[in-house]
Amino acid sequence: MDPKTRYQQERNESKQQRLLHILTAAETVFILKGIEKTTMLDVAKEANVGIATLFRYFPKKDKMIVAVAAKRIEPIHKAFRSIASAPGTCLEKIEQLLDFFIAQLQQPDQASIKFMEDFESYAAHSPEPLADIEIFNSLYRTISLEFQTIIEDGISDGSIRSDLPIPETLSTVINVFGLFSRKLSLHNNILTFVSDFTSDQQLAVLKRIILDYLKGK
Repeated sequence: MDPKTRYQQERNESKQQRLLHILTAAETVFILKGIEKTTMLDVAKEANVGIATLFRYFPKKDKMIVAVAAKRIEPIHKAFRSIASAPGTCLEKIEQLLDFFIAQLQQPDQASIKFMEDFESYAAHSPEPLADIEIFNSLYRTISLEFQTIIEDGISDGSIRSDLPIPETLSTVINVFGLFSRKLSLHNNILTFVSDFTSDQQLAVLKRIILDYLKGK
């Protein structure tokens, strides 16, 4: 590698590392103060960069918000892709996806879930689409395509009840379970209707109900 190419590569790597550092700092402040109340100056201070440097990376606050959100759903994309491409029946893959959501709940740091709740509320109340929101939406569509391959397995492999509308049923199952597990994680420290019935127990029961309902005869 010639010196000019090496210099350019090192420069690009340095810029990428700084970008990741800024995104981590932004998420920290978003979680502490809330997305709405966070200013660009708050993020610059947390990242220990000049405000001008921050604006070179993110000319608008909304661009930074969307970038953090996209970074946060990357693990979901990787999980869906890995499960979709692995051997096994559709029902087995659905169980793996449910286990993935349960594992997210068991993480000691719920920062990602808290941020995503705030992000969805912020985006929903925005008078116009957030800048760069198509980047986030595109990643979500990619996740949906990975899930579509699991649905296709369910149509062909017989592991899912044949009397069910498989695409609609499986999409509903994943959406409901994902939302329920996320809500439980946010309310772990709040008294529930049955206070001695833990979140893990509730999800285990719901998981078993779902799998028993879906299982082909």
